[in-house]
Amino acid sequence: MRRTTLTLMAVAALGAAAAAQTRTAPTVDQILSIERVGTPEISPDGRLVAYTVRRTNWDENAYETQIWLADATTGAARQLTHAKKSSRSPAWSPDGSRLAFISDRSDKNQIYVISASGGEAEALTSLEDGVNRFQWSPDGARIAYSATEPKSAAIKDREKKYGEFQVVEHDYRMTQLFVLDVAAKTTRTLAAGAFNVGSFQWSPDGMRIAFDHAANPAPGFRGTSDISIVTVADGAVRKLVTQEGPDANPVWSPDGTRIAFETAMANPEYYYRNGRIAIVPAAGGAPASVTASFDEDPSLVAWRPGGLFFSASQKTNAGLFKVDPVTRTIARLDAPGSPIAASFTLSRDGSTVAFLGGGAQAMGEVFVAPVASLGTAAGRAADIRKLTDMNAQTSTWTTSTLDVVSWKSQDGAAIEGVLHKPIDFDPARKYPLLVVVHGGPTGISRPMPFTSTIYPIDVWVPQGVLVLEPNYRGSAGYGEKFRALNVRNLGVGDAWDVVSGVDALVAKGLVDPARVGVMGWSQGGYISAFLATHDAARFKAISVGAGISDWMTYYVNTDITPFTRQYLQATPWSDADIYAKTSPITYIRQAKTPTLIQHGATDQRVPLPNAFELYRGLVDNNVPTKLIVYQGFGGIGHGPTKPKSQRATMEHNLEWFDEHLFHAGATRSSAEK
Repeated sequence: MRRTTLTLMAVAALGAAAAAQTRTAPTVDQILSIERVGTPEISPDGRLVAYTVRRTNWDENAYETQIWLADATTGAARQLTHAKKSSRSPAWSPDGSRLAFISDRSDKNQIYVISASGGEAEALTSLEDGVNRFQWSPDGARIAYSATEPKSAAIKDREKKYGEFQVVEHDYRMTQLFVLDVAAKTTRTLAAGAFNVGSFQWSPDGMRIAFDHAANPAPGFRGTSDISIVTVADGAVRKLVTQEGPDANPVWSPDGTRIAFETAMANPEYYYRNGRIAIVPAAGGAPASVTASFDEDPSLVAWRPGGLFFSASQKTNAGLFKVDPVTRTIARLDAPGSPIAASFTLSRDGSTVAFLGGGAQAMGEVFVAPVASLGTAAGRAADIRKLTDMNAQTSTWTTSTLDVVSWKSQDGAAIEGVLHKPIDFDPARKYPLLVVVHGGPTGISRPMPFTSTIYPIDVWVPQGVLVLEPNYRGSAGYGEKFRALNVRNLGVGDAWDVVSGVDALVAKGLVDPARVGVMGWSQGGYISAFLATHDAARFKAISVGAGISDWMTYYVNTDITPFTRQYLQATPWSDADIYAKTSPITYIRQAKTPTLIQHGATDQRVPLPNAFELYRGLVDNNVPTKLIVYQGFGGIGHGPTKPKSQRATMEHNLEWFDEHLFHAGATRSSAEK
């Protein structure tokens, strides 16, 4: 018997070894083809969880989502929607019998409803320009939704006579609020005027809707957002919160007497200062902050009988918190085994929560748990049920190990970052290093696999490369003072943080200083451009994605002009020196490093002139450079949103660093030896 057992163990060990030997590094296409879960939505009674699964349709060059349902007790799951294109934003009817959702199966985004038991979905809207968002009424008889107003007759007549043109900051089409009778499929306008509706929520009695609204839909006017209440019966609108700065995302108390909302509390520097959650009486009055002691940006999740729930980042982790509206005591509700958790949704009584959870060893999965099991000393992990298994897709791939590392910057600031290492990492060897800088600046890099769809991190690392993702000053998760460290110090302090991180790894003997490259998109692209004009000897290859090259060029072109004024504390006309000091183009004659520039043709956030300005400056100074302008980016055009454009950005980076850092076609693994 013992011999048989030993033989079986030996066979199992050989099988495991063979499986390990057959693991292969993932390709760009495999990474972009990963199916991913998102937007969990728990049923009112907590028994079922709806969520989406995103798949890659290479033939249509699109990411498409379908809605799934999982039993919170057994974990049994089934696909609920099957139509072409995408179905998203599932929302349960109050009685839990139906799900409403948004789908573009008929081209425009429309509201559909389907039985939780399955069957054919029924269209509830057929708007010319589609629906933005929606919410069931408490009685389930109505649905409130927002939609962009159609072109006016005056605009149509103007276009017929003159063709299309736009009067900047005048020709806005506002988002309006509507209410739909589900049974009759009839709609009436509820709130419309010289304002743009954002988020909204029904009162518990179904008689009123609280909504936030800005002066217009332009992102640069987010600071004008206020909160009002509309009476459903007659459409009467009453202003509730009108203070300076953004006030948004109203959430009613369970008894309908108060409203919580996200706010800057009249702070004009809302881009980098902490936001707050405040409460105001629904009848009117002065708002009172209930999270002033919380040193991060809270995002409202729900108000339940047990308290106000919100989510927030905590360094490289993220989780769920609860604040007592009376005592303002805040408790963190940790989910054991899922240190990075988001997209929380609570049952009607607040006893059960579903969420997306992941960590250094796993991409996001859908979990469900009793709220009482979170945040306890032992954190009853046995009560937390994983409902999906998306990580099975990567089980045969050679992946990475991810560590959170820290170092001191040039001015003594404590900086953290995520270090990706090959699974056969040898601390006695010196590796090539690629630095991938996140955007933001209030973005955050977290220790999770397969997060990048612009830079092929998970292709590089298994082939013998270290990748560092620094959470430079300004990153979310580290508190307000840290986020403010790059005010009037953009590029300069950020560059200190990146360079000091490289130096720290070199000092530990892990990195070959002759083979270091850097790249990033958006704010990460700006920092990469700044390094290209300051640390020519340190980096052997650089990639600048949608980066800022000149703050004045950016200021007069971007769709979020207040961002620049807040971070630089000036306009170009009031302080030209700070704009020059923090602009990479000022130092263009110092550039020597081969630089790839990637940019979307229709980028509204960091418009294309930034790319051409950097490109022309590098070319005129005889720096090897290549500018690639991509067509077809969706949304505001700021980054690749479709699989083929993401394939292009990833493969162009592979080619650039192969040529300029790994030496003319040599493989990364052979270059390392």
